[in-house]
Amino acid sequence: MQQVNLGIVGGGTVGSGVYEALQQNGLLMAARLDANLCLVRVAVRDLKKKRAVRIPRELLTNDWREVVYDPNVHLVAELIGGTTVAREVVLAALKLGKPVVTANKALLSTHGEELFAAAKKHGANLYYEASVAGGIPIIKSLREGFVGNRITAIYGIVNGTCNFILSRMKHQGEDFAQVLAEAQRLGYAETPPDLDVDGHDAAHKTGILASLAHGFWVNPKHIHTEGIRHITPVDIEYAGRLGYTIKLLGIVKPLDRGGRLQVSVYPTLIPNTHVLANVDQVFNAVFIRGDIVGDTLFYGTGAGKDATASAVLSDLADAALDIKTGNRLPPFVPHECAGVVAPIEEVVSRYFVRLSVLDKPGTLARITGIFGQSNIGISSVTQPEGQPGPSVPLILMLHNATNGVVLRALAKIAKLPAVTAEPVMYRVENFK
Repeated sequence: MQQVNLGIVGGGTVGSGVYEALQQNGLLMAARLDANLCLVRVAVRDLKKKRAVRIPRELLTNDWREVVYDPNVHLVAELIGGTTVAREVVLAALKLGKPVVTANKALLSTHGEELFAAAKKHGANLYYEASVAGGIPIIKSLREGFVGNRITAIYGIVNGTCNFILSRMKHQGEDFAQVLAEAQRLGYAETPPDLDVDGHDAAHKTGILASLAHGFWVNPKHIHTEGIRHITPVDIEYAGRLGYTIKLLGIVKPLDRGGRLQVSVYPTLIPNTHVLANVDQVFNAVFIRGDIVGDTLFYGTGAGKDATASAVLSDLADAALDIKTGNRLPPFVPHECAGVVAPIEEVVSRYFVRLSVLDKPGTLARITGIFGQSNIGISSVTQPEGQPGPSVPLILMLHNATNGVVLRALAKIAKLPAVTAEPVMYRVENFK
């Protein structure tokens, strides 16, 4: 049985989880692979830090170079996160011809093209299953399982923190700040929580999926990204009355046959009849539509020590087999040079709009007149009765229109004397 020596850079939550999982199932993996993964070095920031999982002292170093440049290390796992030192680690290993396993979605999103080019140049490989959706094998599915399909749509609930918050707001009626504090207490949200609740984590993951599905590396700066801070229980309540649930959704789909692509992350109204509306708590789900396979759904734990460790083990297994057999499946193959991400202003969708207005004759006519002048159709208007105060909510569902046209119309509506607060707008997805 061939032995493959592994070095890990990072002994935190994910690194310790991988160590623990190897102790638990290393022999099982060796039997299945006919290759033995042997952990020989682990780089950590602080040698004296107490860890939930005890890693033997003789394996530890506080210098990542002692892992990467050790000639006895055949395979490197980068599990420290961030985009600075992590980039150094990965590039150094690839330049030595050593395959690298990473769980670092921010690194891939920001420096993916550079890293893949380095892997190709130096005859190494880069594995990144754990970078998107935790333990769900979504990267392998896109690269291998759906290789014979044109991907016509991807919809992903890929951030467990946001999904936990929105689920609690829906089922418990609590506001954002309350649920965020609870998520932080339970360890589901970081302090500060910006990367998650402002949508950036989901954007990193959505960009990776878009790149794999459509064959050109998506620049994260081109991904329209909105978070969930502004969502209120009132929005969730009125969406529910209309038969919808609000989720933070990553969306990837072609706009036309010219290679233009929508790649976006924003709170979305999903029909309660759709399976994604029922993905609750910290779970993730990715809905993929292929022109041959049709609709598929991947569901599971999207983050945490064990889910991420499971995905890392999958990549370690692939890397060990590649080392053993001499095969190497390229980590990313750019095959669509004409691909481009379209600006959000050109994306077409339906809309939920909530206005706060003075209950005066003629108000609705002025509002609908602005929409009519903008050639925006209205599918329904709801004005709940019995509301206290001079201002009342007005809920409109709009037909398909471009984002730019709708936003310009709402800017005009906001200036009406009878409109007492900034309009609230959410896009509606019908999955057709």
